[in-house]
Amino acid sequence: RLAWLQLLHGSDNRARADENRIRLMPRNPIRGRLLDRNGAVLATSRLTYNLYIQPRVVDDATWPALRDRLAAVISVPAAQLEQRRRSGANAEGFRIELAGPLSPEQVLRFGEQGGSLKGAEVDVDVLRRYPHGGLAAHVLGYTSGITEAEYKKLGPEGYRIRDRVGRSGVERAFERHLRGEWGGQQVEVNAAGQVQRILGDKPARAGKDLRLTLDLPLQQAAERALDGVRKGAIVALDPSTGAIRALASRPGFDPNVFSPAPSSAEWTALNGPQAPLLNRAFQGFPPASTFKIITSIAALESGQLRLDEKVPATGSFCYAGLCYRDHVNMGPIGLTPALAFSSNSFYYRLGLRMGPDPIFRAARLLGYGRLTGIELAGEETEGLLGDQAWKKAVLGEPWTPVDTITASIGQGAVLVTPLQMAVMYAAVANGGWLVKPHLVEQTPQRSWIGLRPSTLEAVRKGLRMAATTGTARALNDPALPPAAGKTGTAEDPPRPVHAWFGGYAPADKPSLVIVALGENSGGYGGTVAVPMVKALLTTWFRGPQATRSAA
Repeated sequence: RLAWLQLLHGSDNRARADENRIRLMPRNPIRGRLLDRNGAVLATSRLTYNLYIQPRVVDDATWPALRDRLAAVISVPAAQLEQRRRSGANAEGFRIELAGPLSPEQVLRFGEQGGSLKGAEVDVDVLRRYPHGGLAAHVLGYTSGITEAEYKKLGPEGYRIRDRVGRSGVERAFERHLRGEWGGQQVEVNAAGQVQRILGDKPARAGKDLRLTLDLPLQQAAERALDGVRKGAIVALDPSTGAIRALASRPGFDPNVFSPAPSSAEWTALNGPQAPLLNRAFQGFPPASTFKIITSIAALESGQLRLDEKVPATGSFCYAGLCYRDHVNMGPIGLTPALAFSSNSFYYRLGLRMGPDPIFRAARLLGYGRLTGIELAGEETEGLLGDQAWKKAVLGEPWTPVDTITASIGQGAVLVTPLQMAVMYAAVANGGWLVKPHLVEQTPQRSWIGLRPSTLEAVRKGLRMAATTGTARALNDPALPPAAGKTGTAEDPPRPVHAWFGGYAPADKPSLVIVALGENSGGYGGTVAVPMVKALLTTWFRGPQATRSAA
């Protein structure tokens, strides 16, 4: 028997003895923090305690007795422990989480009797914490536990079955920057499982902090501004660099519910018809009259409109047996009042004069119809520029002059994301540079799009007049720097209209671009979206951070 144990199976038995004598106690890495541009904490980590069982120690025969003991010790229903054991079962034999996070009292009660609860253990876990709740949730994203399929793929990279990974937003895009590296202790234990000595120690390496371009007070103002609509989005960025100062989407969600996991009711709500997980700043909507900026640039750059030319703006416009109403009836006017008062008939005539090609060419030049390049790859959509080729390929129909009429005022098969629109306004504000929007501090990237200075000056005059005497005159507040911008009210039958406003300030030397959308909010851009933008301008230029923003 001794020969059989020592000679034939000595190595196997030695390995088993070591397994009983030596244990590896892993140490969770602390995930890096997410900070705003001034160092305010937007996401951090917190320590919790969870109850686990080792399936290789607890078999089906010993489980019922252990389950009942655990239920009594930590005051958790036995049925809940049973359900967690069944749902957590895995072929690899990894430990199963039965309950958590535990209260200090539960941890103490387990510690008093843990020696007799063989196969069960309480261990530390690190969960993500978002101190401002749902603030900037669509930007920050959330984390959740790694799946078995992901573990098989990521295990060689140092991930463990207990890891949590970024699922959306910055948490996902910068996962490897934030995650850190596991550590652990190799300890020797006695027959009772008590630690006798430490054989080896490797400290966990914390993840790196990440400083974002977001400005916390402005982000808070954006979240408050969206309280007035059920669905919508706001984007604010620096027109010179593309640094995003605020990005909010409504309805939102609290990423804390994913730490450790949402309840069934919370998960149902997160996947409900209101789609709170959807980042509406990255989704396409008909731009309506905000698109008249594109049509204006197209007409001036193509030579189809002179700077001193006037085009009739009438109360109605009829073409091919169809008549279109216009709220403006001013007679022949130039580009500046046409933009300021948003005359549809002016742009109908302008669109028919030059045709669709210059319009869609200008739209593409200003970034519409393609991704902006923001770091959150996979979450952004391209929008839609339904030009002649698209209509032929998708609908199988030829282009008509009526399509040009609707396209010239941003209706028809045209969809623009709030982020794309903010980039477009930035190009107008900064003198013709297309910026790459970004959420993490970096060297700015921008490209010159070659617009004539006279074109930009004419458009900027129209946008300035809109804020003084036109559709956005609510911004004409002496307590704020002079602003400029354009309203839009997009039809979405049979649902209520979308309300838009995009603009910048100060008008003479812009330092902030803001785009606001009220999705199916009803009302007009001037009554729904302009007040949102005004609230952000008040915070930016009059709030505590006004001096910092000027610097």
